[in-house]
Amino acid sequence: MSMAVVGMIAGMALAFAGYFGGFGAFLLVAALGAVGLVVGRFLEGDMDFGDFFRSRERRR
Repeated sequence: MSMAVVGMIAGMALAFAGYFGGFGAFLLVAALGAVGLVVGRFLEGDMDFGDFFRSRERRR
């Protein structure tokens, strides 16, 4: 599935939540979507747990 289709589905889910459930439901769906994204990245191996705790080094 392309990223455009995934983005469209996520946008539609947020729109439905906002329309039918109000702003609180919109925020809940957005937060759970972000958690799902992070968990999916962990499971696919794209992200490590240490990525949250390591400082970024600036290279010039």
